[in-house]
Amino acid sequence: MNAAAILMLALALAMDAFAVSVGAGCALRRPQAGHYLRMSLAFGLFQFLMPVIGWTLGLYVRGFIESWDHWVAFILLAWIGGSMLREGLRRDGTENCSCPPPQKDPSRGASLLLLAVATSIDALAVGLSFALIKMPILMPSVVIGLVCAGMTALGLFLGQRLSRAALFGRHAGVAGGLVLLGIGIKILWEHGVFA
Repeated sequence: MNAAAILMLALALAMDAFAVSVGAGCALRRPQAGHYLRMSLAFGLFQFLMPVIGWTLGLYVRGFIESWDHWVAFILLAWIGGSMLREGLRRDGTENCSCPPPQKDPSRGASLLLLAVATSIDALAVGLSFALIKMPILMPSVVIGLVCAGMTALGLFLGQRLSRAALFGRHAGVAGGLVLLGIGIKILWEHGVFA
């Protein structure tokens, strides 16, 4: 696989993390340097580690992992998205759009871990496929992790901008939750669950 193909693969794998970080940027409204650092590092690290883990597992568990990876990703995304949605709907709408919303910080603790795992499950399958074709994994994994970290930071930035738009206004948490639920449904769709 050449460098351009690896870069395209990395961009494709980073799209879920990008979309999630746009939702997080909307929910946070004013992400600080710590938010950027934590989310970019966590998403990039897991996007780096998952192909390595998948490659290491190789042929032995490929069939088993492929049969449920999409459900794991969906459950994790639905859980976090549902929490964001409930939190956004619970607010009375009296807060000013320019103030940070009173909801959980998606860049900390269990929320961050679950989001990082959920957005990197597909990279595990990529690692498994690389093992099948006997392709080295280290350099592609580094590229995948770095691209994901960059796309996560870009998503947070764009989400912050969108949260100031009248379209999102005070419902940024709801929008972020819906994005996560949509990604989870998209993952199930891509794996033929609705066929």
